[in-house]
Amino acid sequence: MATVSHPQSSNPSSASGTRLSLPVEGMTCASCVGRVERALKAVPGVYKAAVNLATERADVTFTGVTDPQAVVHAIERAGYSVREETSHLAIEGMTCASCVGRVEKALAKIPGVLEANVNLATERARVRHLAGVVCVADLEVAVKKAGYTARHLSAEAPNEGDQDTARRDDEARALQRSMWVAAILTLPVFVLEMGSHLIPALHHWVMDVIGQQMNWYVQFALASLVLFGPGLRFFRKGVPALLRGAPDMNSLVSVGTAAAYGYSLVATFVPDMLPQGTAHVYFEAAAVIVTLILLGRTLEAGAKGRTSQAIKRLVGLQAKTARVERNGATLEIALDQVTTGDVVLVRPGEKVPLDGELIEGASYVDESMISGEPVPVSKEVGAEVVGGTLNKTGAFSFRVTKVGANTVLAQIIRLVEQAQGSKLPIQALVDKVTMWFVPVVMAAAMATFLVWLIVGPAPALSFALVNAVAVLIIACPCAMGLATPTSIMVGTGRAAELGVLFRKGEALQALRDVTVIALDKTGTLTKGRPELTDLVPAEGFEYDEVLALVAAVETRSEHPIGEAIVLAARDKGIMLAPVEAFAATPGFGVSATVGGRTVAVGADRFMTQLGLDVMRFQSTAQHLGEQGKSPLYAAIDGRLAAVIAVADPIKPTTPEAIKALHALGLKVAMITGDNAATAAAIAKQLGIDEVAAEVLPDGKVAALKQLRSHGARVAFVGDGINDAPALAEADVGLAIGTGTDVAIEAADVVLMSGDLRGVPNAIALSQATIRNIQQNLFWAFAYNAVLIPVAAGALYPVNGTLLSPIFAAAAMALSSIFVLGNALRLKRFQALLSVDPQVRSKN
Repeated sequence: MATVSHPQSSNPSSASGTRLSLPVEGMTCASCVGRVERALKAVPGVYKAAVNLATERADVTFTGVTDPQAVVHAIERAGYSVREETSHLAIEGMTCASCVGRVEKALAKIPGVLEANVNLATERARVRHLAGVVCVADLEVAVKKAGYTARHLSAEAPNEGDQDTARRDDEARALQRSMWVAAILTLPVFVLEMGSHLIPALHHWVMDVIGQQMNWYVQFALASLVLFGPGLRFFRKGVPALLRGAPDMNSLVSVGTAAAYGYSLVATFVPDMLPQGTAHVYFEAAAVIVTLILLGRTLEAGAKGRTSQAIKRLVGLQAKTARVERNGATLEIALDQVTTGDVVLVRPGEKVPLDGELIEGASYVDESMISGEPVPVSKEVGAEVVGGTLNKTGAFSFRVTKVGANTVLAQIIRLVEQAQGSKLPIQALVDKVTMWFVPVVMAAAMATFLVWLIVGPAPALSFALVNAVAVLIIACPCAMGLATPTSIMVGTGRAAELGVLFRKGEALQALRDVTVIALDKTGTLTKGRPELTDLVPAEGFEYDEVLALVAAVETRSEHPIGEAIVLAARDKGIMLAPVEAFAATPGFGVSATVGGRTVAVGADRFMTQLGLDVMRFQSTAQHLGEQGKSPLYAAIDGRLAAVIAVADPIKPTTPEAIKALHALGLKVAMITGDNAATAAAIAKQLGIDEVAAEVLPDGKVAALKQLRSHGARVAFVGDGINDAPALAEADVGLAIGTGTDVAIEAADVVLMSGDLRGVPNAIALSQATIRNIQQNLFWAFAYNAVLIPVAAGALYPVNGTLLSPIFAAAAMALSSIFVLGNALRLKRFQALLSVDPQVRSKN
C-alpha cells in the first residue's frame, strides 16, 4: 500500500472551519469543475468549495465538523469519484470489547476516514479512507492517543505471519511466567488467610506461632510482590485508561484489587482509622484475583492462538526455496528471487514452490489446500500446478506463471484474513453495549458500595468493600468482545480447509439467511461443454463403425456438436478416414463421402428430405427429449444407421448436491438460456423447484429480482466470470472456481473446486458458525446479566448468598475461556458432502 502524505490543510482534530482537500477523478473540462463545485456547496455544513482541474483536487471548507462521507457522496452523485485506500494496522494493547470500541472511535474521528473496523481476536484494524487526505501516520497517532500501539501492515502481506506469530508467542510466554510467579507468591497468602478460616488447627498454629499481626505483615509483603510484580500490567494499562475517562477491563481489575489491597493496608498499619470491628485484611483476595486473571489470560492466549491456526497452516504451506534452471545450470534460490517464466524442477515428495504450467514429466499432486479433499490429482504436460501443493510421485518441470502476491496461495491467505477481520451485522448491537459496559459496571460497583454501607449489616464497611470489589471483578467485557470474532476466525479458517473461501465475513451471516438457491445451468449444473451422450445404432450397424464414419464427416464441420462427436471418437482411439465431397445444408445437416461410403448427419427433417423414415427411433427420440436432449440422425449408404444425442451433460455430483440443498430446507431454482422444454426436462430430472428459461446473459439479474419479489433471500451460484452481474445482484454470490481462479471480485463466496457439493457445505458451515456466535453472545450477555447482580448481593436478602471476589475472578476468567472453547468446536465441523477435487468447471 502506498503511503500518502497528509495535506497541511487537513487537520485531524476536526475543529470549526476545517478545510478538507480531496482528489477528484473523472473531470475533463471547466464544466466538470462547475458541476463538482455546485454539488459540494449544496452539502450541509460546507462554507466554501473550490475545485482545481489541473491538480484534480477539491478544497472544501466546513463551518463546523467535517463530514467526508457527505462530500464523497455529493461528488459521486455529480458523476465523478474520489479515490479511496485501505490501510491495515496491527493494534497492540487491546484486552476487551471496550478497547475495540475506543480504537474504532478514535480512527473514525479523523477527517477523511470513511470506515474503521477493529477486530479483537485478530488484533487488526482495517481502515478505509480517502487517498491523499489521510496517511498511515495519522492513524497511528490517533491510536496512540487512545492509549494503544499501532503498527502499519503492508498491503502485500497484511498478515505478516512470522513476525506476528513471534510477537504473540512472546506475549503468551510472558503471561505464563507472570502467572506462575503470581501463583507461587499467592499460595502462602491463600493458605495463611483462607486456610485459617477453614481449618481450625491451622488457625491456632498461625495465631500461636506467627501471630495475627505478623501474619498480616507476611500477607502484605507477598501480596505487594504479586500486585506490583506480575499484576503491574493491569495498573500500567488500567490507570491511564481511567484517567482518560475511557476505562477498560484493566481498569476494573486495577480498581478492584487496589480497593482490596488499600483497605487491607489501612487495617494492617493504621487500624484506628477504620470503624470498630471492621479492621479485616483482604490481601488474599487481591493476590488471588491477579493470579486467576493471569491464568485466564494465559489460557485465553493459547486458545486465541488456536483460532488463527488456519492462517498459520496456509502460511506454512509456502515453500522456502525453488530449484530453478538458469543458463544450463540448476540453482536452488529463495522464492522472492524467482521470476515469471523461470523453469522450476520438482521432485517426488516436494512442495510445488509457485504457480505454473507443466512443461515436462507427469505426477500426482495433493491439492487438498485448494479443494478440501486429499485425493491426488493427475498432472501431465499443459496442466496447471499451484504453489503450496504437494507433489506425490513423479518428477516434473513447470514454467512459472505467477509469483508473490499473485499466486493462488497468497490470494487464499489474503481472502481468509479479510474474512476473519470482518464484522457481521450481528456485531452492531454488541459494539453499542460494550462501549458503555465498563463505565456502567464501575457505576454499579459504586452503587453497591454505597447501598451496603448505608443499609448493610455490621460490619457495613467490610460488606460494602467486598461486594463492590466482586462486582468490578466479575464483569467480563472480554467474553463480549471475543464472542463474534473468534467464531468468524475459526469458521472461515475451517471453510478454507474445506475449499470454501468467504471473501467477505458478512457473507457468513447472509448465507445462513437465504431461502432460495439460484443456479446457473451451464458450467454449474452441467460440465459447460457439449459431449456425445448417446449413440444408438440401428440393426445391422455397429457403434464404433457409425461413430468412425460420422466423426470423419464432422471433422469438416465447425459446429460445437460436430466437435463433440470428433472428440468422442478420438477418446476411443478411433482412426478417422479422409473425407470427400463434403456438403453442409444450413438448418438440415451435413453429408460427405468417407472411404467410399456416403454419410449424412442431421435433424429428422434432413432424413425425411433424403427419403428415410425416422419413426423406428420414435421411442428413443422421445426418451432423449424427456432428458432435455435434441436427437440427431445418421444415414449411411442410404440407410438410417443411428440416432445420436449431443448435449451439455449434467455433472455426476449435481443430483447429490441438489438433494442436500433440499435437505437443508432450501428452494432450488435454475436460470438458463435453454428453451423452456429443454429446461423443464432438466429441472424434472434433477428435482429443481423453479425454472427461469430462455434467459439472455444480461437477463439473469432480472430473473434474480423476480425470485426475490416475494421477500425471499436469494443466493446465486455461477462460474464467476460471465455471471458477474448476477453474483453481485444476489444477496449472496457463490462463484464456483477452477481451483486457480480465486480472485473473483463479484462473488461473496468462492468454491475452490468445480464441485457443486461445495454449496451445501458452505451453507451448513454458515449455519454452524452463526449458531456458534449466538451461543457465545448468549453466554457473554447472560453471564454478566445474572452474575453482576449476584456479586452485588442481590440474593443476600433471600438466602444470605454473597459472592467472594475470589470466586468472581475465577468466574470472569472462565467466561472468556468458555467463549473461546465454544468457538474452537467449529474446527471439528464435518462437511455434509465429500467434494471431488478432480471436478473442475470450465469457464
